[in-house]
Amino acid sequence: MFRRREAVPFTFVAEADRFRSNVTPPPRERPSVSEVAGRTLVGLTVVAGLVGSLLFGMPSMQSGAADGHRQQSEASDGR
Repeated sequence: MFRRREAVPFTFVAEADRFRSNVTPPPRERPSVSEVAGRTLVGLTVVAGLVGSLLFGMPSMQSGAADGHRQQSEASDGR
């Protein structure tokens, strides 16, 4: 019987490269139209949420005051 020279901790690992199965797995089932539509809608919802959060978050990330929103304190009136 053929033996490997390097140490193999488990015998089934050493024999795994010689084993070939003649049983073929069954073919994968194709997703139905409703499954594809559902996955597409979920993906679009996730993308729309990310884009919406980016659009709504952009004004808060800007540094500097926007026009018309400047604050003036009463301490600078020169009393």
